[in-house]
Amino acid sequence: MSKRVFPLSKVYGLLEPGPVVLVTTARDGRSNIMAMSWHMMLEFEPPLIGCVICNANYSFGLLERTGECGINISSVEIADKVVGCGNTSGLKIDKFEKFGLTPRTAQRIEAPLIEECFANLECIVVDTCMVVKYGLFVLEVIKAWVDPAVKDPRTIHHLGKGRFMFAGEMVNLKSKMR
Repeated sequence: MSKRVFPLSKVYGLLEPGPVVLVTTARDGRSNIMAMSWHMMLEFEPPLIGCVICNANYSFGLLERTGECGINISSVEIADKVVGCGNTSGLKIDKFEKFGLTPRTAQRIEAPLIEECFANLECIVVDTCMVVKYGLFVLEVIKAWVDPAVKDPRTIHHLGKGRFMFAGEMVNLKSKMR
């Protein structure tokens, strides 16, 4: 097998961590939505999520000030809205209105959840020790919601430079792993 050198600037596309999610934040009665693909699970229980948000991003300041957010997991049915949220700034527009998304009141946080997403996680910031250097927030999921009608959702995965992949066929390898 012959392999070629791969550009370091594209490595993230090989290790893409998971589905693109929509992060919701709110402050002073104003809500925002940010598309994010730089996240990872850190712990099972309590569920901890690490997420990277650039300090130049409008959502960075909202999350830093409020210490809470919603993580909304979308499927391919709203891919165009997810990409739209990722390509605009909430500093000047209401993304719920612009992209026709429905805010849903959360139970334990002020930030709204997104009704069109098949799963919603209410999160609080529990560790900021790597925020200044890396923009890495550690979140604890304090309430989780899932639509039981959605079976095997096809999620959206960002590969960089406008390229996306949709999750495909579900496979159970448990019986083959013995």
